[in-house]
Amino acid sequence: MSRRDSILESAARVVAQRGIRGLRVEELAEAAGVSTSLIYYHFKDRAGLLAQTMEFISARAERYTESEIDAAADPVGHLEQLLLLELQDVPLVMENSTAWGESRATAVFQPELRDQLCHATARWSDHLRGLIRSAQERGTVPDTVVPADAAERLTALVEGLSMRWLSGSLELARARELLRGAIPVELGTRS
Repeated sequence: MSRRDSILESAARVVAQRGIRGLRVEELAEAAGVSTSLIYYHFKDRAGLLAQTMEFISARAERYTESEIDAAADPVGHLEQLLLLELQDVPLVMENSTAWGESRATAVFQPELRDQLCHATARWSDHLRGLIRSAQERGTVPDTVVPADAAERLTALVEGLSMRWLSGSLELARARELLRGAIPVELGTRS
C-alpha cells in the first residue's frame, strides 16, 4: 500500500471515529505514522485531504459491494446483492458506513461538503438506475417503475438502515430482512 493510501485509510478511520470535525492533520499524521508535511505534500490542505478521503471511502465501498451475480444475466439479483453488501458485520464496511454517515451529518452545517456527497450519491444512484432499466428491458421489472425514483429510495433506505444498525437501534439481521422485503416492493416485483 502506498503512503498516500495509508494516509487515506487512516483518515477514513479518524472520520468514522471522530467525525469530520475531528479530522486534525497533526493527529492524522501521528495515526498514519507520517509527518504532517507529507500529508500536505499529497493533499495540499485539509480540504484537499477531506475531498480525497471521501473519494477513497466511495471507491472502497464500490470494491466491497462488487456483486458475484452477473448484472447482465440478473440485474435485480445483482442489485439486491449489491445493496445487501452495504450491510455486513465487517470492520471495513462498518467503518466506511460510519464515515459516510458522519460526512452526511457534517454537510448539514458545512455546505462545502455537499458537492462531493451529491456526486458520490449520484454515482451510486445512477448505477442502480441502470440496473433497474436493464431489468425493465428484460421484462423483470414493470415499466411503471421510475428507475431514478426507485434508485433514490433504495439508496436512502440502505443509508438509513445502516445508521440504525450501526447505532444499535436495529439488529443487522432485521436491517437485511427489511431491505430484502423493500426491494421487490420498490421494483414492483413482489408476487
